[in-house]
Amino acid sequence: MRDGWVDHVIWWQVYPLGFTGAEPAAGPGQAVSHRLGHLEGWLDHLIGLGCNGLALGPVFASGTHGYDTIDYLRIDPRLGDDADFDALVKACRERGIRLLLDGVFNHAGREFEPVRRALEAGSGEWVRWSGEYPYLFEGHDRLVTLNHESPVVRDFVADVMIHWLERGADGWRLDAAYAVAPEFWAAVLPRVRERFPDAWFVGEMIHGDYRDYVHRSGLDAVTQYELWKAIWSSLNDRNLFELAWALDRHRDVTGDFLPLTFLGNHDVTRIASRVADPRHVGHAMALLFFLPGVPSVYYGDEFGFRAVKEDRPGGDDAVRPAMPPGPDGVTDSGFTAVYQELIGVRRRHPWLTRATITVEALANEHVVVTAEGDGRMALALNLGDEPFRHALGTVGPHAWAFFE
Repeated sequence: MRDGWVDHVIWWQVYPLGFTGAEPAAGPGQAVSHRLGHLEGWLDHLIGLGCNGLALGPVFASGTHGYDTIDYLRIDPRLGDDADFDALVKACRERGIRLLLDGVFNHAGREFEPVRRALEAGSGEWVRWSGEYPYLFEGHDRLVTLNHESPVVRDFVADVMIHWLERGADGWRLDAAYAVAPEFWAAVLPRVRERFPDAWFVGEMIHGDYRDYVHRSGLDAVTQYELWKAIWSSLNDRNLFELAWALDRHRDVTGDFLPLTFLGNHDVTRIASRVADPRHVGHAMALLFFLPGVPSVYYGDEFGFRAVKEDRPGGDDAVRPAMPPGPDGVTDSGFTAVYQELIGVRRRHPWLTRATITVEALANEHVVVTAEGDGRMALALNLGDEPFRHALGTVGPHAWAFFE
């Protein structure tokens, strides 16, 4: 069962086009650049952190940023070719690293052949239409929404998923799942699971009823944006009541399924920039590895990278930087050792993945959260200028501590 490995996976997420320094846009007849191998130089770093999963952003042929796919069965020539992908899979397998791919199945680029033909004809079952006009994803002219009611589209998506699972992937992150009717996944996933019952499927959800969407779609998980927001917002406002409210919701969610938890990804401001008081970034990190769910570390966060996402063309570039051939080429601001320590706590207490959490003590600037499963632990956070004294022990100013 997939739950067997998912309970123990900690992802290291990479946006490959940025990470490898690929060109911002693919040109006509783009020559193949063998950049995927660049990732192999970082796999030992992934393991050294304590992670054991590589979650890749888009790797399929696209026009620009990877989310305007033009060929779902071909590696983006700016990254390499099939041989480069096979070599990366082999390198991951040799280290026991799971591989998650990014599937952009809500929309496609205008140059995706079935979409191109439909747009030229002004009709066609591949595209979702509003009268004579195609639906565009969130108003982006280059992103055309697929027709998820079409059996042809459903069969194609299932075929794509199966193809890359056969090639060595362990699961899929489903981009913009929140924009897709859950009935689409409910129609697609059973066919894929017949071939790959251990595969894991996590949908990108931001708002909405997470549990209802998972139940209706048949997905294994969704992204826990609600918790992500509450973590940095409560730290910034020194209002841990907001965190406590989100933890109650998180407890309900994790009673049903294991969401993907995170502090950063390719779409958001870096956590070291988002948390206003640098003394409290560690509090966010401690929460990530203490709370139930499937944790993910966005590349560079472990070095304390800072970057702000901006709402403008190119506004994602700062959070999707190119990286040197290996970690020796990066200046570490001291965060790596903290990540290793916290992931070590998670590894020594694997039951935390499915623990039941309870808020035991709460004020604006301090909170104690307990986790119970095959063991019992507590995490205490103190955002104040004075020590926080609790029956479990004392936590210093602007500090956090585990108690067993």
